[in-house]
Amino acid sequence: MKRVAIIGAGAAGCFCAALLREHAPELAVTVFEGGNRPMAKLAITGGGRCNLTNDFQGIRSLAQAYPRGERVMKRALKAFSQEDTIAWFTAHGVPCVLQEDHCWFPQSQDAMDVVRALQRAMKGADVRLKTPVISIGPAADGIYFSQRFAKNQIPSAIAMPTRNSFYVNDEEFDYVVVTTGGAPKGLPFLEDLGLELVPPVPSLFTFNINDAGLKALMGLVVEASVSLAGTAFKAQGPLLITDWGLSGPATLKLSSYAARHLAETGYTGTVLVNWLDSSEESARDALQETAARNPQKLVSSTHLLPSRLWNHLLAKAGLREDLRWAELGSKGLNRLTAVLTGDSYPLTGKSRFREEFVTAGGVALSNIQLNTLEARQYPGLYFAGEVLDIDAITGGFNLQAAWSTGYVCATSIMKSSVE
Repeated sequence: MKRVAIIGAGAAGCFCAALLREHAPELAVTVFEGGNRPMAKLAITGGGRCNLTNDFQGIRSLAQAYPRGERVMKRALKAFSQEDTIAWFTAHGVPCVLQEDHCWFPQSQDAMDVVRALQRAMKGADVRLKTPVISIGPAADGIYFSQRFAKNQIPSAIAMPTRNSFYVNDEEFDYVVVTTGGAPKGLPFLEDLGLELVPPVPSLFTFNINDAGLKALMGLVVEASVSLAGTAFKAQGPLLITDWGLSGPATLKLSSYAARHLAETGYTGTVLVNWLDSSEESARDALQETAARNPQKLVSSTHLLPSRLWNHLLAKAGLREDLRWAELGSKGLNRLTAVLTGDSYPLTGKSRFREEFVTAGGVALSNIQLNTLEARQYPGLYFAGEVLDIDAITGGFNLQAAWSTGYVCATSIMKSSVE
């Protein structure tokens, strides 16, 4: 009986195991997990509701959803799409609902229904908890090679033109699937293989902004766009003001797009907020139209935004509380337009919620056969999920990457096992 080792009992690993158990029961599947329970992160993702996937409406290019890894995801989504995800979970007892924000959730709004469905489908797999993997190595002629190699320089003795077995913690397997997720501390168990690894950095996080006036508005949510001064990084969507700075989908998208840039700058810089998510010209036209309709009204009482935010921005523009629209003048109009479309705040660091932590980086895609997710140098060694240099914006896209890449690995192994 051929044996498959899956390293990591997260979404990608457990979905891969479930598919192998359902469609290739002749394969012995062993899942290694260093933690106390499988799918611990999945159980709390989306605030415990589990955002399974997204309908991808409004995504014009996959790079919008996947700042890193869109080439792999283009292939993986053809193999297992968001529609396939919903069909699979529905067929396994988890009916799903689509929300107005294009996100799919379990109808029950309970992530544990997703966990239990995967556990049922994995029945028969040997799940070993509290069992971290220390080393992976190829076996050639029954010899386990554990020496450390220079980057991309693999001795000819284990260049393996044909498929060989692998040792995982000194136990032999025919196939290995690495699905350990984000790796903020690196991937030491892969170091002996000489693979190219992209240093991991945080990808989804909120912004620390030490501005008392902004923090006083905590709890407000506004449709806006945010960008980083001096860069092309920009994102739109709901923007949440918190007691530490800025959060919400717009901020999380921007943190994803600019993940490496922000890591290089030490999470400092200037955040620009376009509160109207419009051009300066459109904003100026809107203000002039409002002034023409309400010349004698106080500017502070005619809100284009929530009142607390509006008054905060008027103060930043240097406008008096008793100013009337007829008194605004061209200079006042220009200052207000500038604040509404380019309100600036110094970024003083990042915040994150541990359960939502995502990294950019991991196993470089140059190591991988993009159609099968098999290592080019090591036939039989596969990678799925966030351990690859693939990550996405918020909204169910990261989980879809887990389902799609887990599917590609499972089907590649099934095909190989009967050749």
